Amino acid sequence: MLEQIDELHAIELDRDLVTRFKNDPRASGRLHLHQADALGFDFSSLLDSAHKLRIIGNLPYNISTPLLFHMLTYAPVIQDMVFMLQKEVVQRITAGPGGKNYGRLSVMLQAQCVIEKVLDVSPGAFNPPPKVDSAVVHLTPHTEPVVDIPNPDNFALLVKASFTQRRKTLRNNLKGILTEKEIKETGVDPSVRAETLSLENFATLTKKM
Repeated sequence: MLEQIDELHAIELDRDLVTRFKNDPRASGRLHLHQADALGFDFSSLLDSAHKLRIIGNLPYNISTPLLFHMLTYAPVIQDMVFMLQKEVVQRITAGPGGKNYGRLSVMLQAQCVIEKVLDVSPGAFNPPPKVDSAVVHLTPHTEPVVDIPNPDNFALLVKASFTQRRKTLRNNLKGILTEKEIKETGVDPSVRAETLSLENFATLTKKM
């Protein structure tokens, strides 16, 4: 990657790998290493006045979902992101309403990013091969909102609550957040499950909070 760009910042938790990279002569002056946990890293600290961030990574599969949510908090300063993920996670990210893969991750990422699945990666591409298939996905934060969300915190709260128990209806999952009457006033049937709702539906429900 250093052959293609002038400067690269790398976040790595493993101390041994950081030492190995520091001792690589190809990295001299152009590779900036940050020994840190990506889940707690402040990506805005890498921003300069001239450019937004371009982020690429092979995300650890066991923390990929919380890491994606962490990255969303920096969407305003990110140009785009390219990640290798477990194929199942990419299917959830790209899923539309009505399917079993559509959920909180789908809604939150699609509300903030243009999403493109780039390619599948078979286990044979790794040594040793993992027991799961992988895929590469390209995420580009929207320059203009695709839905009107006046309060992002309320939107996140409502989406999370809606999918808390997937087999339950909105009437049950949104108790304490919206009444059945308030749900009906948005044009949404309180007896449906969250997996049937569009981004626009979630945005409209949020405005009732």
